[in-house]
Amino acid sequence: MSQFRFSDALLAWFDVHGRHDLPWQVADDPYKVWVSEIMLQQTQVKTVLQYFDRFIERFPTVNALGTASWDDVAPYWAGLGYYARARNLHKAAGIVASQGHFPETLEQWIALPGIGRSTAGALMSLGLRQYGVIMDGNVKRVLARFFAIEDDLSKPIHERNMWQIAEELCPKERNHDYTQAIMDLGATVCTPKKPLCLYCPMQAHCQAHQQGLEQQLPFKKAKKPVPVKSAQVLLLKDQDEWLWQQRPNSGLWGGLWCLPIIEEPQQFQDLCQSLGLKTVFKRSEISHSFTHFTWQLEAVCFEVDTDQQEHLSLELGGNWLKPETASQMGIPTAMKKLINAVNL
Repeated sequence: MSQFRFSDALLAWFDVHGRHDLPWQVADDPYKVWVSEIMLQQTQVKTVLQYFDRFIERFPTVNALGTASWDDVAPYWAGLGYYARARNLHKAAGIVASQGHFPETLEQWIALPGIGRSTAGALMSLGLRQYGVIMDGNVKRVLARFFAIEDDLSKPIHERNMWQIAEELCPKERNHDYTQAIMDLGATVCTPKKPLCLYCPMQAHCQAHQQGLEQQLPFKKAKKPVPVKSAQVLLLKDQDEWLWQQRPNSGLWGGLWCLPIIEEPQQFQDLCQSLGLKTVFKRSEISHSFTHFTWQLEAVCFEVDTDQQEHLSLELGGNWLKPETASQMGIPTAMKKLINAVNL
């Protein structure tokens, strides 16, 4: 199938069946497109929709985001996960705000923290309405199936070939519609599991469909078993306040508020002994999955007296906050699970 026919069929489908009312589909606001593209990395549209409007209401412009402190930004990302995305977005917004204008070329976008080739292509196409090519998971899936590409796309040589195909197919005319269309086709029809081939505008020409390979492509490496780690969470409670710590800026849950977590059982026992904690009033367990491991967390709850507050906060470097106050300041989803488990 020629470039014209592929893009023409895709655009005809998009005009009728594509998504045209997403809140970041604003022709003259590359900032909204930028925020949405970062949120949509590793995250489905339906989840992003729960965060996007609130984030934009609080930080309506790149200047508002770039001049805000991380402590202001964190609560509006808490729960979305992959917090390095938010840190890079915040840092990059500061750079753009100080420059006084958005990047104007692919290379200028890529120079910003947290923006790779595909995101930069999306920002050129959807944000600036200029020529741009993307290669997100949806595009890889559509093209791998359409051409029945059985290569391991995680290998650089095969990914380079995919980029070449994507560039050959991507039209100059209606580029921004094509970019949205191929993402929409992958997200709503050419889905990872049980693709809706009957409704696909590419069905008659899709080589994977003709060969019965649509369920097997794109090629997937066998997943290694995800390791399970365990840790104990120290929950110190004085009436309706708990002792919370702010996590270091780098690393897991960077900058968010969290109950103290201790991964070594003996270290946990030693800590409790050194703090004079003796009587456990409750234990609650939750499981929380990350990309690379699953964490089994056990909250061990101690009730303490108000006159111990200052000593304990000095020892542990934390603040006494009501759970709802900590939530407003920004806590990870695992801590929300623990709050619910403890309050049952």
